[in-house]
Amino acid sequence: MNESIKINSFELENVKRVKAVSYEPTSNGLTVIGGRNGQGKTSILDGIAWALGGTKLKPSEPMREGSYNPPRLEIKLSNGLIVSRTGSNSTLKVVDPSGKKSGQRILDDLIGQLALDLPKFMEMSDKEKANELLNLLGLEDELTKLEGKYQEIYAKRHSVGQIATQKDKYAKELVAYDDAPLELVSASELIQKQQAILLQNAENQKKRHKVEDIKNQITIVNNLVDETQKKLEELQAKQAQLAEDFDIATTTANDLEDESTAELEAQIKSVDEINQKVRANQERARALQEAADYKEEYDALTEEINELRDSKTKLLESVDMPLDGLSIQDGALIYNGRQWDCMSGAEQLKVATAIVRALNPKCGFVLMDKLEQMDVDTMHEFGEWLEGEGLQVIATRVTNNTDEASIIIEDGYIKGEEQPVPVNPVNDWGDF
Repeated sequence: MNESIKINSFELENVKRVKAVSYEPTSNGLTVIGGRNGQGKTSILDGIAWALGGTKLKPSEPMREGSYNPPRLEIKLSNGLIVSRTGSNSTLKVVDPSGKKSGQRILDDLIGQLALDLPKFMEMSDKEKANELLNLLGLEDELTKLEGKYQEIYAKRHSVGQIATQKDKYAKELVAYDDAPLELVSASELIQKQQAILLQNAENQKKRHKVEDIKNQITIVNNLVDETQKKLEELQAKQAQLAEDFDIATTTANDLEDESTAELEAQIKSVDEINQKVRANQERARALQEAADYKEEYDALTEEINELRDSKTKLLESVDMPLDGLSIQDGALIYNGRQWDCMSGAEQLKVATAIVRALNPKCGFVLMDKLEQMDVDTMHEFGEWLEGEGLQVIATRVTNNTDEASIIIEDGYIKGEEQPVPVNPVNDWGDF
């Protein structure tokens, strides 16, 4: 069984709205079951799905209303298997060309469940559709690891980015003083400087006093000269010496300048105010630095995220997709650059068909309801694509136009067949 399995024919009686329908769909391409609403089109797909898919796909009310006979179904597959359900219990028979009988297990192995229930795939979330494709490609575990790492770094980067923004905003809201020094002012150091200046000024005052003392002594000596000539020479010598000392002392004193402590006194008085400004500037500088650090960390995490994205992209580009133009980006299916909700209905059906077929290559057919979402030209293009892919699609479409449908269903029959088509099972339906 190298070729994928197709449906060679189906025969249904008393299934939902179907009274009796027998038909051989085209093996490759599109078979369209047309008709107005409520005539039994979807009932045919439901009957085929039930026959092949088992109890889990059995309609809640399988028997046609008003019928005295139970549903009867027979599907002939291209690999020679004949699948039938009949009787009040809808007993399953699966017979191969040699007459050997099997059960549901062989059908489950050969026929993909999504091929029988395409709406189930269509209704999946974007992530679930992508996961189906990843399972098919064998990349789920590796991409799950990459995705986990991606989410971890993304969450961390988001948190870091929020903190960086908050820090930057906080820093920029803080008051700054351009006239404040960079470091805190020490009142004790200013006082020490003031005391040193005061001591120096006191020393200068002593020297000034010394000038006065010498000057007074000169006066006394001069008076003594007048009083006594006897000591004139001695006093004159002393006078000369004193004059010399006077000149030196005067010169030294004249060169002295007292340093003002007014600036220091002002600084001492305003030290708290200055330090308040310094602390504000330092706080703002720290906040700006923290914001810059977080921004740097954010950028590094962004680089890691980009590297992970590149790894995921390269991994996905390394495998063959079931459809040209199909890819997975950020956990979602992308076809020709568009995400699922931006694809046309026709594109969605094409993508779903390709993936469902690839999920089980043994199964070469897909059941598809509501094909009216395709215009006629698109439907023909879809049929040509199916033929090129060797795929069989049995679909329904609300139309009475024979140019748009392979058969028209009317009141549970194929239009033009006045009487029910008898079903001729290979074996007696009551054997099982």
